[in-house]
Amino acid sequence: MCAFNPPDWTAARTELCDLLASAGWPPDIISDAELALHELFVNAWKHAGSPAPLVIVALLDRRLRVSVCDDSPTLPGPSVPADLFSRSGRGLHLVRSLTHRFGADPRKTGKAVWFELQLDAA
Repeated sequence: MCAFNPPDWTAARTELCDLLASAGWPPDIISDAELALHELFVNAWKHAGSPAPLVIVALLDRRLRVSVCDDSPTLPGPSVPADLFSRSGRGLHLVRSLTHRFGADPRKTGKAVWFELQLDAA
């Protein structure tokens, strides 16, 4: 079970946006990365029960990879599209549509859910 209030993701968001802006990435792609990060961060808190998910950001050449790590070993599985009237269930669909690649990898403890954006492919 997770706490009533989600953890503060301000530092992760700020670092991501500042890094991409200083590297000259366009604002629309920065916004996509910010929203995808938010979805993964909230999912790690809400569904995996992580009080403070670990965020890893790597920018290599023109490729961004953002991983959000939690302690739950359960990997996200294929999901059916959310009911139009449901209050949740669209987050990973949103991440998939905003990014060029998306996945999850098991870790020694828990998992890392990640996405990639390629500047040339935007």
